[in-house]
Amino acid sequence: MIGYLGVDVGSVSTNLVVIDEETNVVSYIYRRTMGDPIHAVQNGLRELKELLPAEIVINGAGTTGSARYLSGVVVGADIVKNEITAHAVAASHVAPDVQTVLEIGGQDSKIIILREGVAVDFAMNTVCAAGTGSFLDHQAERIGIPIEEFGNYALKSQNPAQIAGRCTVFAESDMIHKQQMGYHVEDIIYGLCQSLVRNYLNNVAKGKELMSPIIFQGGVAANLGIKKAFEETLGMEIMIPKHYSVMGAIGAALLAKEKAGNKIESSFKGFSTSDIDFKTSSFHCKGCSNNCEIVKIEVDGEVLARWGGRCGKWEIEQT
Repeated sequence: MIGYLGVDVGSVSTNLVVIDEETNVVSYIYRRTMGDPIHAVQNGLRELKELLPAEIVINGAGTTGSARYLSGVVVGADIVKNEITAHAVAASHVAPDVQTVLEIGGQDSKIIILREGVAVDFAMNTVCAAGTGSFLDHQAERIGIPIEEFGNYALKSQNPAQIAGRCTVFAESDMIHKQQMGYHVEDIIYGLCQSLVRNYLNNVAKGKELMSPIIFQGGVAANLGIKKAFEETLGMEIMIPKHYSVMGAIGAALLAKEKAGNKIESSFKGFSTSDIDFKTSSFHCKGCSNNCEIVKIEVDGEVLARWGGRCGKWEIEQT
């Protein structure tokens, strides 16, 4: 059985997916990064191996996400791509006619505009948490309701509270005020969902032409309250794919499969890479005024890769 591995490592979650020759998802892992991407990938590989058929052979591997270069070295990736490309590829695979991709994760959010299967525009929000999952997580903790229950509460709302959404600090203050006024918890929760959607549309999607079909992916897509708020605001149906939480990894796996068509042998190091002791460190290059921070990864004193420079001086140096 031939399979293709996709790895998506972000600041909050690390996702691994294996697809087969027919691009069906064979198995996947969704786990917390916990500030340690190397061990998150290694532990993910270990867990994934237990879920896969014993006879499977990985014929290609791809990585994406904020730690795509690091995870690419760890797994032995055949292709390394940015999140925009990976999410666009996965969305187009699920819905070939998709024109708008909404993606909201734990620490960032993005929008991708596609026309005739080609990504023509995109935007990302990586500075403010007001339009991301961490915003909802924090408010869920304050209210004392599991974030997994947020969607169910939101759908029960009859009179949603108007909550400021431009800043997490203002939103929290406004939410506390609404609690003191006696608003029902479901109305406050749906108000928070509407607040996040307003922030997203006014910042990440500002100036973009959102056209149907629209796909909503990322961990926050699990919240049906956010889906409802998007549909009410946009007046359009929002589709949530089956594997919404690991679409970046699926995109990386699809890209690996495409790359494998032009390559005899994969660079994938095998699942045993989960037992290798990788070391990372960094230094600042003094070669020019850019003062680039160069990251390097090594095993037993041997440097496997370096990245982070603007000119490529360190990346192409052979050791």
